[in-house]
Amino acid sequence: MGQDPAFAALVSLACHDLRTPLATVHGFARVLTRMEGLDEPLPRYLGMMSAASDQMGELLDELGLVARIESGRWEPASRDVDTLELARAAAERVSGAEIAVEGVGTQTTLDAGAAERALAGYARCAVRFGGVDRLELLVDGVTVSLGPVTPDAAPILAGEVVRDLGAAIAARVVDALGGSVALEGEALVVRLPRAPAGSTSGPGGAG
Repeated sequence: MGQDPAFAALVSLACHDLRTPLATVHGFARVLTRMEGLDEPLPRYLGMMSAASDQMGELLDELGLVARIESGRWEPASRDVDTLELARAAAERVSGAEIAVEGVGTQTTLDAGAAERALAGYARCAVRFGGVDRLELLVDGVTVSLGPVTPDAAPILAGEVVRDLGAAIAARVVDALGGSVALEGEALVVRLPRAPAGSTSGPGGAG
């Protein structure tokens, strides 16, 4: 997509235009869910519709982000953030597995929302393709190690095989933020950018 800015712009436009019908579906699903007197399984189905529309919204956000990155139009909303808190926020986005967050963070400056989405995308991929029900995010300064990474999930997380949208987008986001990703043993190691010179670092400052 990076070789065709026009296609990236097309994807971005599609994401924008899809939001109107999606908002309609989501809105009516929520309204109907709150109605009284509905017999099962209708309330459960409506709840599933509402949850699915939330997921579609997340996907559109991610596609829109990567389209802006690939077309060179992304302007990160950078702010100071603690990397341990960032990892915790990413873990809360992931369902279907227990995510333990440990270690010592540090202050850095980046687009926290984008970085959070990237870490969550990698975690979901590790759960989905690794068949694990527990992951650990180990934070050491600006480095976040995610594991265990199984042999089935490793090539997808590393970008050698494109089978997961979240992992593919996460790789582009981390690169655009100025970070890097590498497999090291049974862990995926995400190195976030360091704080600019002169910034005040928290515990574990050097990372």
